[in-house]
Amino acid sequence: MEIRWDFGTPKNEMDRILSYAPGTPEREQLLQKLDELQQKTEEIPLIIDGEPVETGEIYEVRSPHDHQRVLARVHLAREQELERAIEGALRAQEEWAALDGYQRAAVFRRAADLLAGPYRIENIAAIMANQSKTPFEAEIDLAELVDFWRFNAYYMQFLYEQQPDQAPGEINRLDWRPLEGFVLAIPPFNFYSIGGNLPTAPALVGNVALWKPSRSVLLANYRIMQVLMEAGLPPGVVQFVPFSGRHGDVVLNHPDFAGLHFTGSYETLVQLWQKIGQNLSRYKTFPRIVGETGGKDFIFVHLSADPEEVVANTLRGAFEYQGQKCSAASRMYVPESLWPTIQQRMLDELPKLKVGPVEDLSVFMGAIITQDAYEKIVSYIEHAKAHPDEYEIVYGGEYSDEEGWFVHPTVVLTKNPRGKLICEEIFGPVLTVYVYPDDQYEQTLQLCDESTEYGLTGSIFAKDRRAIALAERVLRFAAGNFYINDKPTGAIVGRQPFGGARHSGTNDKAGFWLNIVRWTSPRAIKETLVPARDWRRPYLG
Repeated sequence: MEIRWDFGTPKNEMDRILSYAPGTPEREQLLQKLDELQQKTEEIPLIIDGEPVETGEIYEVRSPHDHQRVLARVHLAREQELERAIEGALRAQEEWAALDGYQRAAVFRRAADLLAGPYRIENIAAIMANQSKTPFEAEIDLAELVDFWRFNAYYMQFLYEQQPDQAPGEINRLDWRPLEGFVLAIPPFNFYSIGGNLPTAPALVGNVALWKPSRSVLLANYRIMQVLMEAGLPPGVVQFVPFSGRHGDVVLNHPDFAGLHFTGSYETLVQLWQKIGQNLSRYKTFPRIVGETGGKDFIFVHLSADPEEVVANTLRGAFEYQGQKCSAASRMYVPESLWPTIQQRMLDELPKLKVGPVEDLSVFMGAIITQDAYEKIVSYIEHAKAHPDEYEIVYGGEYSDEEGWFVHPTVVLTKNPRGKLICEEIFGPVLTVYVYPDDQYEQTLQLCDESTEYGLTGSIFAKDRRAIALAERVLRFAAGNFYINDKPTGAIVGRQPFGGARHSGTNDKAGFWLNIVRWTSPRAIKETLVPARDWRRPYLG
């Protein structure tokens, strides 16, 4: 396959995020857009074959930091709409897959420029209001989607250039085909960027997708769909069809189901995988399953670490976006002799982390996404309070759901390195600390590796290079993204391809060519230039 176009290596939008500092034009524009959102409740339809579809089955999207405020009324797909969406997607695939890769990539490159440019502030406001993110968290989220669209196009070009060896008398080539059928994309609530990437990464290489956004963030995800349509995405390539789980069998039972692109909980991925396994004989092809689930991410501190660096990165890694990141620091291992210094610095800084509605631009932490998520986090705090023999709440432990679902940053000291709070995923602003004897560094590294079933992210703080090398070796399988002297959050597309193994997922590395290749089904083509004219082999004489 001859490639006649070259996108060049993209520059990360993540390196060009806006500050929203006092006095900047973007700050005033953002405040205006946030005010406009407060004045209305938006009606959001399905988008099937490029057209809005209303069903009357309504889900109300509420602001997490003001749960009396309805941001949007969203129409949900029923079985008949899902059947229509599948049929439309399959019709669209033939023409979409036949397009030159450049033409498909041009749609997403235009979408990236629209999102980074004229639609930026409007989308930042929607992310903040719908997901309770601060301007910084909203900016890095939007920038990541811009990077996904630009880098995915770059990696598609890289893949298409990978061709087999040649030999005299023949021409060999790979046809990087899409999958046969449609892909179901199920993103989580916490990242707008993942919401946009899960349906579009497969679409870039010629697939079609049914997109089931998380219901709690449908306003922000609908903004992505609007950008894609403005960018010229052909009707039917991505069908915007939020639906309730009870209608899922229509999709997973369909013979043309070809793939699942999922980010969410471990339990949900297992259920989906089992359902797909039960249906294997129904399908025309073996479906691809790409899944990223949860984590119980760690910060491990060595005796040689700088306490100031540890505390600054811990506060960011554990409490930015209320700890609602699959990569957020949730457990911490600290040597005995450093703990008093680190604890005191944390106690000095934690009161400065303001919690409240994110429209107040002095806020560091917004609200938890839903009532269910809030109650789960609170249950862990209450468990710690109910077991003082095992846990000590060093800071925080406060929460309230009167106006929004607010949980304050909480630090818990544990005596049990295999207890509930240090082993189970909480997905909120609760950091559990285990203090280990200075002379048991390697043993505690082993403990860190063995304490949970997850393997997503983790970090080591140390100045001693021998300690860093040992941690890299012992924790080799404990994290798919491993950080040295940094927080375990903030992976950047193209620079830290993201994903973990164990119960954290299939580790197909979003933001890299490894993810893109999963949505292809290559065909090897051999052309013989001078075909044989005699069937006999020389040994026959």
